[in-house]
Amino acid sequence: MRFIKWLNEVDKKDILIVGGKGANLGEVARIVQVPPGFVVTTEAYLHFLQVTGLKEKIGEVLKEFISRGEPDEYEKASAVIRGLIESSPLPSDLEKELVEAYKKLCDDVGVPNVAVAVRSSATAEDIPEASFAGQQDTYLNVRGAENVIYYVKRVWGSLYTARALYYRDKMGIPHEKSLMAVVVQKLVNAKAAGVIFTLDPTNGDRSKVVIEASWGLGEGVVKGIVTPDEYVVDKATGKIVEKRISVKRVAVVRDEAGLVKEIELSLEKASSPALRDEEVVELAKMAVKLEETYGHPVDIEFAVDADIEYPRNLFILQVRPETVWSRKAEQATKAVEEVPVGTVVVRGIPASPGVAVGAAKVCLTLEDAKKKLRKGDILVTKMTDPDWVPYMRIASAIVTDEGGRTSHAAIVSRELGIPAVVGTGNATSVLKDGVVYTVDGSKGVVLQGAVAKKEEAKAVEVVAPPREIILHIYRAVPTGTKVYMNLGEPDKIDEYKDLPFDGIGLMRIEFVISSWISQHPVYLLSIGQEHKFVTKMAEGIAKVASAIYPRPVVVRFSDFKTNEYRGLEGGEKFEPEERNPMLGWRGVSRYVSPQYEKAFRLELRAVKMAREQMGLNNVWVMAPFVRTVWEAERFARLLEEEGLYRDRDFKVWAMSEVPSIALMVEEFAEYFDGFSIGSNDLTQLVLGVDRDNDFLVRINPKYFDEREAPVLKAIYEIIRRAHKVGRTVSICGQGPSVYPQLVEFLVRAGIDSISVNPDAVLQTRIHVASVELKVLRERLDAIYRALYKVEEGAEFYEILKKVFGGVKY
Repeated sequence: MRFIKWLNEVDKKDILIVGGKGANLGEVARIVQVPPGFVVTTEAYLHFLQVTGLKEKIGEVLKEFISRGEPDEYEKASAVIRGLIESSPLPSDLEKELVEAYKKLCDDVGVPNVAVAVRSSATAEDIPEASFAGQQDTYLNVRGAENVIYYVKRVWGSLYTARALYYRDKMGIPHEKSLMAVVVQKLVNAKAAGVIFTLDPTNGDRSKVVIEASWGLGEGVVKGIVTPDEYVVDKATGKIVEKRISVKRVAVVRDEAGLVKEIELSLEKASSPALRDEEVVELAKMAVKLEETYGHPVDIEFAVDADIEYPRNLFILQVRPETVWSRKAEQATKAVEEVPVGTVVVRGIPASPGVAVGAAKVCLTLEDAKKKLRKGDILVTKMTDPDWVPYMRIASAIVTDEGGRTSHAAIVSRELGIPAVVGTGNATSVLKDGVVYTVDGSKGVVLQGAVAKKEEAKAVEVVAPPREIILHIYRAVPTGTKVYMNLGEPDKIDEYKDLPFDGIGLMRIEFVISSWISQHPVYLLSIGQEHKFVTKMAEGIAKVASAIYPRPVVVRFSDFKTNEYRGLEGGEKFEPEERNPMLGWRGVSRYVSPQYEKAFRLELRAVKMAREQMGLNNVWVMAPFVRTVWEAERFARLLEEEGLYRDRDFKVWAMSEVPSIALMVEEFAEYFDGFSIGSNDLTQLVLGVDRDNDFLVRINPKYFDEREAPVLKAIYEIIRRAHKVGRTVSICGQGPSVYPQLVEFLVRAGIDSISVNPDAVLQTRIHVASVELKVLRERLDAIYRALYKVEEGAEFYEILKKVFGGVKY
């Protein structure tokens, strides 16, 4: 065949023909068994472009739409190009070969209309200095030749996503040099699956092969949903030397639509081994062969096909280099930096940790930022709002005159992983354009000159540890209190998705509105473009929800203030001028108002699209700044009118940031399944301190501190009273990310979940587990003393007897 290559025909030298993924699978297929399949080659892709005339059209679209490199230009170009690719028919000779290849695959496996995975395999995936992970598409559970053709074109189109176009421009990779092959493989009907390490991941022992397995798909093991069976095989003898069979109460399976879901298993099934001994030994042999071929330890994903007899039922799905014991410890830790010492020129509030060196650019307006700011500069301004996000992304650090630890600049800087010092009072007048400074976001200071070398200074990156460590954290540090993660920018989920969190406790939808849509929703309604708002918001939600499925994503509906909404395109016409937007027309009061209700319904439709059309039933929602019971009732009615009904798969939470909820939890509980404490605004409203005003905080930091007794009392009352009426309680403010004492208070108060910033997920999980064990110890100790009437002072001798037995003392 001219346009089709079977996996057993290709290897690593064929990367230009079958792409990175196809070449790697072909290489692995020469050593062990992989799911059978074929590759639609890059020649097929080029032939398609040539015959349809799309090669020239794509070039014209790129020239027409992309001039300044702005996000909206890439979005528009992407939409046009993908539409052209997906609507163009295949050349007849290519279509014939693809249909014949799919039919042969069906015949080879003995299954008519066999379900396949249609996977991207770009040729640029092998460039060492470029990372294309997650930029192109994969489609599962595709059946029938017509659908295979349709999804092959969808994969080709994904070569031109806005993100991929931007990335190639950024990396200097010509678009015409990026070609796409497509891998079409039988979808394994996995009765069991898991991972293999060709060393012991706990201690680096290379004489062993460690296999972890569970029932169903590999997501159960990879995401830590179950405690898997563990088998240890000695490489020298090929024998199983250790075996630990766990109770695997759930299995992750795939439904008819190709979506994954969890199912409960019977106790008998849950307690039985997921692998037979002979399967374990055979998998170990396959792993050793792969390690010998690659020349270093490897991390392997495998599946056991329920439709095939042993030993042909064992399939290798993916092979990666092992990344913990195979590299130096300093390479695994990217968040360490030396604290610079030098002359302090500006002091402020430490808002986002890390160190950066760069030239200061004082930007009092967005127009200043557009003209002056370049990648790596230090952005110096009075205060930021959502309109500044595109410029904050390219800055090496942020310094502001105004704002506190919960200001927009502080929150977004932490989200982006760049150092920030806020509330300096005078940075815009003291720091000079073009002069090089060092920003220490951990200490809250700006130093004269390049105190740290520019190549050494860096933000504290939120880097997910290697997957082996994550899995062991999940199993070794179980917590009764769920640890969730806060997220703003959807694109960041690719960096954070392997952190050990139980779900997204707060997804700020404002990032999608300001960066992906950038136009006021009422303005879009006025020009008949409301579909853009719904589609873009649904895509932003889906990007996060699909990346961490089936873990929940709590999407907080928009909570822009009027001054922030006015900054969106078309916003000035629809937004009033408010003297204090922080306490004005925001949150639910906006949704239920006649002036905005139709726009809010667009948000509801976007959520419904993500849940129903995109199949992401792990999307939940949260209402911000709920003030009164009557507006909560109207809010609930709007959801139902748009077809969003609360049930076991769809939870509706309320942000508990206005003290009225703490005073009337029971009344609000009628309309919500849970409450999430917004400690930033709750602290502001309980203590009467404007959190955007840093003046009081500079006098005394205690003026805005979540640990003040009145704030803690309000939090405690919300937890206590919500639990009385069977409602769950979480917290998503900045407090737990900053103060370990607050985490202990929350756990002792019985909170159900704690949502923290990405950089605090690991330590929070460990801290929560530690507190829970401490509490358990205290309670067991109290029970012991009560049951055995242990007298004061007698315990010392009891301990001696238990530890040292009959030794005289």
